[in-house]
Amino acid sequence: MSETKLTHLAEDGSASMVDVGDKAETMREAIAEGTITMKAETLELIRQGDMKKGDVIGVARIAGIMAAKQTSNLIPLCHPLMLTKIAVDIEEDASLPGLRVQSTVRLSGKTGVEMEALTACSVACLTIYDMAKAADKGMEIGGIKLIKKTGGKSGEWTAENEAG
Repeated sequence: MSETKLTHLAEDGSASMVDVGDKAETMREAIAEGTITMKAETLELIRQGDMKKGDVIGVARIAGIMAAKQTSNLIPLCHPLMLTKIAVDIEEDASLPGLRVQSTVRLSGKTGVEMEALTACSVACLTIYDMAKAADKGMEIGGIKLIKKTGGKSGEWTAENEAG
């Protein structure tokens, strides 16, 4: 078994940005997901478009896309990337009740896009909370996780395979 080490630590233990200059460019994609649970009445207000701040799902989708593009400004050791695809899908889930958020980020490059996908998902959930908090301050954001990544030297990884 190979020894796992943290990639953002220099030999002396200080934080450093990983040098990706010698890495091969590959097609890379990451998918993240999360949920925001709320009262059934709050979900109904969002569904009907009756929130005072406007179209909750539309604004959250745009916020997630914008967040993915700003990841390197938010997470100190992330590389600025030329992303080729960002998608944020938000679906109602009456069983929560609430919304499920899934983000997909893609590029052809030398480093992965897991952080961009996770940031998009997180900010979309935070935006939903912000827009609906007047109706329901008890909403809960949870389950934000990477569910799949492809590309790079390590190839494909899925949460499903990791768990089972």
